[in-house]
Amino acid sequence: MKKYVLAGASGRALYMYAKPIKEMFADCAKVVGIFDVNPLRSKKVKEIAGLDCEIFTDFDVMLKKTRPDVSIITTVDRFHHLYIIKSLEAGLDAIVEKPMTIDAKKCNEVLEAEKKTGRKIMVTFNYRYTPYVTRVKELIRQGIIGEILNVDLEWMLDTSHGADYFRRWHRKMENSGGLLVHKATHHFDLVNWWLEEEPEQVMAFGSLRFYGPTRKNRGERCLTCKHKKTCEFYFDITPEVPGGFPNKQLYLDAEKADKYYRDRCVFADDIDIYDTMSVNVKYSGGAFLSYSLTAHSPYEGWKASINGSKGRIELAEYHSGMKVAEPALYINLYNRKGEKVEYAVPKATGGHGGGDQRMQEMLFRGGIPDPLNHQAGSYAGTTSILTGIAANKSIKDGKTIRVKDLVPLDKYK
Repeated sequence: MKKYVLAGASGRALYMYAKPIKEMFADCAKVVGIFDVNPLRSKKVKEIAGLDCEIFTDFDVMLKKTRPDVSIITTVDRFHHLYIIKSLEAGLDAIVEKPMTIDAKKCNEVLEAEKKTGRKIMVTFNYRYTPYVTRVKELIRQGIIGEILNVDLEWMLDTSHGADYFRRWHRKMENSGGLLVHKATHHFDLVNWWLEEEPEQVMAFGSLRFYGPTRKNRGERCLTCKHKKTCEFYFDITPEVPGGFPNKQLYLDAEKADKYYRDRCVFADDIDIYDTMSVNVKYSGGAFLSYSLTAHSPYEGWKASINGSKGRIELAEYHSGMKVAEPALYINLYNRKGEKVEYAVPKATGGHGGGDQRMQEMLFRGGIPDPLNHQAGSYAGTTSILTGIAANKSIKDGKTIRVKDLVPLDKYK
């Protein structure tokens, strides 16, 4: 029986880890402590998940008192490195939500700590585990398109999901590294995993044109805004919907402890992350990536094409909009003989396209063969965030960034 502690009483901590451990892995895993600077939120996570554990406002005290085997880190991104390093130095392994951290300095510190302590970091790239992108990985491994020459990936967040990043703590670059780190780490990891190559050079553009101070009719937060009846971005934090996400319990009812407002205005002056981004990447094996991310699309999903020496595959997945109800996802292969071959992948049930439960089984139960290297460690966590970190630097400096100038990857292979 492994003992786990949670660092960060977040919605992700609750639904990705606390409840599943209690409900599906109680025979092999137990949560023995929850740390958060907001004890009211910790209490709610404990209550909703049905846990029997202590609550702490001091991470070090929690480690000493509970003597866990593994820490699970789901704090605000800017603090990931602190709790990773504390965990490793205390002799624990660490499971950390993506992104592993948000800048090159913190990344180097994390990698040095792992190397020094000999402990293990696992980064939770749940999207790797979905049947659809796993099938893409299998087909690439089989060589159906030969050597990969370039990838085009377009990712679209709609004005429900996308806007939410501009309400919460993610809206500040210092907290999240922006969407090129916080969100796109998933996307860059997929490409790295498919290619089995590493990013070498990055050139990017980014702007804030849709959200931020683009309209006069705005307030501090939705709850008190005088424009709530006319604003299409109004977010009601007050209802308690049975079976719905407990925003009121986790956030509104806990505000008095830390003054964190979950429903800030998406048109505020202090937002400094980008909502429109374009990135070009050169990989170690010679492949190129052209990537775009928008946080204001009318529908949500992604489209990709992967071109190789023997042909091309085209992919698409929709999370909202007109095509979301289709029962299957498709991989279309176009070979050099002028033929089209269609591979249908039935849609999986469960969170994140069926990826969550598959990842949880590997994390908590273990002993599962992993021929495609689904489980990600610190190296994958590093190479995925470095594309976003380099992209942010490229946008700021207006030039191409060499990844090895940020983190010496060869040192940590």
